[in-house]
Amino acid sequence: MPLPNLKQLAAGLGLWAALAPGVGAQGVCSSDGQPQPVRLLERFLSADCERCWSTATALAPSGAGNTLALDWIVPGSLGDNAPLSGAASRDALTRLAALRRAAPREQLAVSTKVANGRGDTVRVAHGVALGGYIGASIEASVEAQRRQTTAPLTAVLLLVETIAAGSDGTPIERNLVRNMLQAPWNSDSSLQKQKQISWLERRPLSIPEGADPQRLRVVGWLQDQRGRLLAAAQSACRPDLP
Repeated sequence: MPLPNLKQLAAGLGLWAALAPGVGAQGVCSSDGQPQPVRLLERFLSADCERCWSTATALAPSGAGNTLALDWIVPGSLGDNAPLSGAASRDALTRLAALRRAAPREQLAVSTKVANGRGDTVRVAHGVALGGYIGASIEASVEAQRRQTTAPLTAVLLLVETIAAGSDGTPIERNLVRNMLQAPWNSDSSLQKQKQISWLERRPLSIPEGADPQRLRVVGWLQDQRGRLLAAAQSACRPDLP
């Protein structure tokens, strides 16, 4: 059996350290107690378009309900010479393909409703950054009957960097996607007799160069084979309770 990667092991330990009681200053970072997003707004910005980052446009959330806004930087035609190339990710192209959208020349906004059906829940959590990695988890739960009608399901876990309005040249708050994990939900058929079935995935996520570990958190959702979002969640860090 191969020995575990030490960086991945450290990241995994960081996850459990952050979620353990009595951690104190490290705090707890999870979606517990956070309102469930009812809509996902994804803003895709070409790495070639510097002004797309530095100007506020109609791509901001409307304010109706609890909308979760995400920012993807799409690799541009200028390659490494693009103004936003440092934050560009091929994950953005993967996400655009899933949405059946072409890469924008400048920017594109896609708004998707989150179903939040009864019994469908998602929980996300993360630990502290260690050795260039951060331990993260996503847990999903659905009614067994609905699991059979919506299968196959996929859990999507994102590492995002939350950048405050007025920082780093952006006039609006942004949740810049830094890493993405897509995990198929392979549930045991023996569990189908239960009323509620759950699934958990834990992974160390690499932190790309240039990301500020102090501004990182996680976002996750559960989607069916047609790309419909069944439930979503986002983490927030809070001091440990005494």
